[in-house]
Amino acid sequence: MTMRVVVDNGPGRKRRASSSRSLKSTQPQIVLRAAIAADAPALHALIASHLEEGRLLPRTLDELVIHASRFVVAVAGLSTTARGATVEEHIVGCAELAPLSPEVAEVRSLVVNRDARRLGVGVRMVEELAVRARREGYARLCAFAHDPAFFVRRGFSLVPHTWVPEKIAHDCTACPLFRNCGQYAIILELDRASVERSANLRRTAVGPSAHV
Repeated sequence: MTMRVVVDNGPGRKRRASSSRSLKSTQPQIVLRAAIAADAPALHALIASHLEEGRLLPRTLDELVIHASRFVVAVAGLSTTARGATVEEHIVGCAELAPLSPEVAEVRSLVVNRDARRLGVGVRMVEELAVRARREGYARLCAFAHDPAFFVRRGFSLVPHTWVPEKIAHDCTACPLFRNCGQYAIILELDRASVERSANLRRTAVGPSAHV
């Protein structure tokens, strides 16, 4: 969503500013939490609806039920609109921390619903997964993407695919697009202090979120 800035030096300035604050306060707060098995249908629907746009691999409902605990989800919490209507809680983003080996984990199925973009949701989810990965003892966090810019801005480095043999053995050799997928391999070397410091700064800027 594009924000249009209007400068008003006239008498109506105060009223308009107040109205803007009122509209902002009615937006549901987005928090992060660990997913549970009951979230699997919502995860499946979210991923399926963005397959073509995000060039994601399809996920089955059964595997999402089994691996739900690997996911962090972004949830638009309950809120009340200016007219008193209640907005129901719903999942607007998700990302999975998928283990590839005892040393390496992958960010997989990273999706943010169109209505929740440009709010930093994807950044927060990747940072939460980095904190979790370091806490669980992984040395590296990797991702594979057609457009790696988002991850590079988060401190990931572009590397040859052969630098992530765990991914090749785990998924790539069985993929019909093997050697012709067009994806870039990106790696983040995990350092506990820097990862947690980055996540804490983000929480301070956007407000508290649930630990995952």
